[in-house]
Amino acid sequence: MGEKDKDGKGKSGQAPSGDAVYGLGVIGAWVYYWQRGDSAGERARGLLKGLAWPAFLVYEAFSAVAGRPGAETDSLSD
Repeated sequence: MGEKDKDGKGKSGQAPSGDAVYGLGVIGAWVYYWQRGDSAGERARGLLKGLAWPAFLVYEAFSAVAGRPGAETDSLSD
């Protein structure tokens, strides 16, 4: 957990940059999946995938580092 001041609140002046990056990533993923979806079902699934984009990113990164064959293919398009 983060450090806390005497009154129990978090450090003052600390910017929540991780939240902002994740929020922009979610919005970007939603736009990406929305444009790729041809039907309402694909777009709905894209909205759910947009919330879980970091999991896809980390999985593909670890797969590439491990040298798994086919790691460079686009597995997010299914």
